[in-house]
Amino acid sequence: MQAELTAATAADAVLAVHVAIILFNLFGLVAVPVGAVCGWRFVRVRWWRILHILLLAMVAVQALAGRACILTLWQAAFSGVAADHAPLIARWVNRLIYWQLPIRVFAVLYFGVFGYALAMFWLVPPQRIATRRSPTFGGKV
Repeated sequence: MQAELTAATAADAVLAVHVAIILFNLFGLVAVPVGAVCGWRFVRVRWWRILHILLLAMVAVQALAGRACILTLWQAAFSGVAADHAPLIARWVNRLIYWQLPIRVFAVLYFGVFGYALAMFWLVPPQRIATRRSPTFGGKV
């Protein structure tokens, strides 16, 4: 009983991380062009944009290789056969993010999204944050 509970908790944790990454990626796809138009500075933060591109690239490469996302595999391993007894919200989230389509469909979709993100990287380039120097002390402000 304890092992099943631990596995279910691990599956839920992996699902939560997976959903967070999906939301981060979707947010970036919308926030970058909207932020460029609205003048939001955070959409040009270099580390944020590079993380976004890297996560999208990982998903696209895995799909191209014909492999499911590692988080999908981990969640399936932790869930086992007890997935039918998952809480209602977990079942809804699973239905929302896990579609029964051939991996090649996902590969095309993910590479299209990755291409879009690369275009946004070029059209709305990230910028280094300039540091200002204090005129009195010569240090950073």
